[in-house]
Amino acid sequence: MTELLKITGEVTNSREISYDDLAGINASHQVIDVSKLGMKRGGDAITLGGLLELVQVQETAQYIGLHASADNFHASIPLAPIRDTALLIYRLHDAPLTGKSGGPFRFYIPNHAACHTDEIDECANVKFVDHIEFTADKGFDNRPTDDAAHEALHRHDSHD
Repeated sequence: MTELLKITGEVTNSREISYDDLAGINASHQVIDVSKLGMKRGGDAITLGGLLELVQVQETAQYIGLHASADNFHASIPLAPIRDTALLIYRLHDAPLTGKSGGPFRFYIPNHAACHTDEIDECANVKFVDHIEFTADKGFDNRPTDDAAHEALHRHDSHD
């Protein structure tokens, strides 16, 4: 069964995107082997810019909501600071990303600490992503808000 990525919200073309759709995106938006960017794990990705172009994100979109129903994890982060750097990992060893590797899709912001905003932290790198929602205002976000909850989240490896 092919996993689909649902993209909705402030876009002209809401749609469900498959592995084949992502693999078919223009080579200029493909990133081969994200481990070269400092990520602990490997895999191939699409730039966020490539996704924005594919669904034609509207100017009203100020936030990107990352939803992972597998572990009920949700993050809503400002779009502008990550627009040119964020990636969506979708492939590992020429095959779709598996759940064991954080699939079906994994959102990654290289150098997230360099963004200089509390809303873009390590927990904005979300695995098990199955829905991306572009919104005008901050959307649903259940990331930890204190150090103890943050430590517990990583201790249980529900995302990294």
